[in-house]
Amino acid sequence: MAVPFVFFAVFFAYPVAAIVARGLKDGGQWQFGRITEVLGDPRIGHVLWFTTWQAAASTALTLALALPGAYVFARFDFPGKQLLRAVVTVPFVLPTVVAGSAFLALLGRGGLLDELWGIRLDTTVWAILLAHVFFNYAVVVRTVGGLWAQLDPRQEEAARVLGAGRFAAWRRVTLPALAPAVAAAALMVFLFTFTSFGVIQILGGPRYATLEVEIYQQTAQLLNLPTAAVLSIVQLLAVCVLLAVHAWTARRRESTLRLVDAARTSHRPRGAGQWALLSGVLVCVALLILLPLAVLVQRSFDGPDGYGPAFYRALESAADNGGTFVVAPLEAIGNSLSYGLAATAIAVVVGGLAAAALTLRGSGKGSAGRLVRGFDALLMLPLGTSAVTVGFGFLITLDKPPLDLRDSWILVPLAQALVGVPFVVRTMLPVLRAVDARLREAAAVLGASPLRAWREVDLPLVGRALAVAAGFAFAVSLGEFGATVFIARPDSPTLPVAVARLLSRPGEMNYGQAMALSTILMLVCALALLVLERIRTDRSGEF
Repeated sequence: MAVPFVFFAVFFAYPVAAIVARGLKDGGQWQFGRITEVLGDPRIGHVLWFTTWQAAASTALTLALALPGAYVFARFDFPGKQLLRAVVTVPFVLPTVVAGSAFLALLGRGGLLDELWGIRLDTTVWAILLAHVFFNYAVVVRTVGGLWAQLDPRQEEAARVLGAGRFAAWRRVTLPALAPAVAAAALMVFLFTFTSFGVIQILGGPRYATLEVEIYQQTAQLLNLPTAAVLSIVQLLAVCVLLAVHAWTARRRESTLRLVDAARTSHRPRGAGQWALLSGVLVCVALLILLPLAVLVQRSFDGPDGYGPAFYRALESAADNGGTFVVAPLEAIGNSLSYGLAATAIAVVVGGLAAAALTLRGSGKGSAGRLVRGFDALLMLPLGTSAVTVGFGFLITLDKPPLDLRDSWILVPLAQALVGVPFVVRTMLPVLRAVDARLREAAAVLGASPLRAWREVDLPLVGRALAVAAGFAFAVSLGEFGATVFIARPDSPTLPVAVARLLSRPGEMNYGQAMALSTILMLVCALALLVLERIRTDRSGEF
């Protein structure tokens, strides 16, 4: 636990604490009265209300649209199922700025709906809600569908034999078993939408701001650190509560009804009702996920002189973007790939050690058990903590020896690795816990050292899970935006930063280049995900 703990203490807890202290201290004295001042501001109250309201609405809409999909993926067997499963997961690993760009091309000025029917939904709450459903659809499908596929259908069939109707059997037998998974999925969707940044920044306009957007504006634009510090504390406390409830639902899910092999529970659709349900889910996926991505690609080729690669060619020169970059935007691709690989290496080492520690001490009782559970919660905090706070904290804390990293390229991978570590832990932990400890003991009896036992026993068993963890860490590292927007140097932008800069500038050329870069980033993330789908073996709810 030492290496992960030190990593999080130095590169997460220290920067966040420094930002809070700088905002709430004046002349060496704590100014806690600023908390009541900030929270008493009617404008801040509106931001808090909108953040909570849109997160709750996004969660409800996501559950309503994704639960039928979870059932279809869990119970039906149809051609192209695995490919479609990968397709619905693509938005989750996409950077939020790409999701925002896709819906801007679909719903914004000059978008598909505007051209066909004169309808514009950008700068409205509906664009935000739909983009959040697009982004989180896979969370429900995988979390709920993964468990649903392993529930023994004979229990529901037994209830029907005893006289229960179809709905009563589902309500009395299946729903209680699914409830922990549904609650876990809902909490994760609420967490991601509560801390939404890129989607709100692109689609929300001046009328809408979440806590994360407000923190960014107070920090980067107004330099109002006291307000930003208070809002960071509020967001951190809310995230801690959500993660605590999520941990409780996860323990409930592990103790649910008896599970069976998922391959035994799926079947071809039978009857008109099941075929209609499958068709409805396919239409929903096509309209909600495939259409925005397709429009994004179409806009990237819709140049000033007709369809062609004009916007892609413009990425090769810094002179073609009106001074938005000091280097060619195309260099952002190489920057993102190199940063992503470095972040992946860091996340795999830190996350792998953390998962091993949680495996070895996961059954601890008393104070040891509480320590492990607290350590596990610490690893999840970066998913919900303000990335803006972390990025700005990097600038003001890692600026003097022995950690003067302001001019170092490693600063960006370190911030990206903070987001990648939780995915490595959540992917590795179930597999490591499934390794029979008697295999290691047998190797030790035969004379193997602990290192050789790990190399000969554990590594072959968890090799695929390690590859999947690395793939997810790479994909989410490519899309990190909230912290990177602060620390990426002007001559070394990442792809999400480059897209945001282009979208912030007026002009058809800047817009087209943003669409082109977003398409490239989407294809890289989709390719990584398709590779992961081919090598992963565990089909449960864990990502």
